[in-house]
Amino acid sequence: MRLGVIGLGRIGTIHAENIMKLDDVELYAISDVREDHLKKMAERFNVARAYVDPYELIEDQKVDAVLVCSSTDTHADLVVACAKAKKHVFCEKPLSLILEDVNKMIEEAKKNKVILFVGFNRRFDRNFRKVKEAVEKGTIGEPHILRITSRDPEPPPIDYIRVSGGIFLDMTIHDFDMARYVMGEEVEEVFSTGSVLIDKEIGMVGDVDTTVVVLRFKSGALGVIDNSRKAIYGYDQRLEVFGTRGKISVDNVRESTVVFTDEHGDRGSRYLYFFLERYKEAYLEELKAFVDSVRNNKPPAVSGEDGKMALLLGYAAKKSMEEKRPVRLEEVML
Repeated sequence: MRLGVIGLGRIGTIHAENIMKLDDVELYAISDVREDHLKKMAERFNVARAYVDPYELIEDQKVDAVLVCSSTDTHADLVVACAKAKKHVFCEKPLSLILEDVNKMIEEAKKNKVILFVGFNRRFDRNFRKVKEAVEKGTIGEPHILRITSRDPEPPPIDYIRVSGGIFLDMTIHDFDMARYVMGEEVEEVFSTGSVLIDKEIGMVGDVDTTVVVLRFKSGALGVIDNSRKAIYGYDQRLEVFGTRGKISVDNVRESTVVFTDEHGDRGSRYLYFFLERYKEAYLEELKAFVDSVRNNKPPAVSGEDGKMALLLGYAAKKSMEEKRPVRLEEVML
């Protein structure tokens, strides 16, 4: 299988590296608008077909499927072009910040019978998968409360925040997808609040850096998500589901299991620093799932509809914070 990667920033490079690890899969073509960077990546990965224009990659007849890892504002046009070219496509989250564009992407993929796979990598973390399986099997009984903590070690650059769509569409969107995935049901109402507690510049570009979101699922179960752009102790990724027969939880992953003990008590290793380290294995499993979908014509593990629902939850959270009230999901649907 010949794959093409569009956009060779942090995520695109991770995917390119992972393609090289798979059997019977070739990193056949790459594209990046930064010509000098593209040349370096072509040399690094020994790729002969390197395109500054991503549409030339899409039109390359020998490319079987495409990974779209470029900036969010380019996703819609590139995914639609892939679909029209009959190329299966993996698209990093979010599909788009514009709901109409997401609907068009889903429609074109269906019309042209191509797979549209959305990059919500946390679904492929082995620990979160075990929680999902336990909930499905009824191990904890009927789920009543979901708690998700997601805190970054440092904020992204202000220039990035300015075009990111805000914390709910950039950061919390992962947690919205995880909430639906783990609970196996839809959210009907969202209530959110947020503050600027870390960096005043974030507030000056119209965003917040600290948030709490309450979700009400259709069953009546509740979810609580807390986000912070800066946790000084590292990447904080925890999850718990409480039910009628018990609870199941995932703690943070550390650099090692070594514990040093002295008269002051125990000291363990630091948490893994950020998402590239924490979800290294999940990114590879995600790619394997995409390849399996393409090769065996299987429905994608994360569909365009999943991407759309996470976006809608982000819309609802933003509206809730602005209007200081709970927002039902149908209020933000087209």
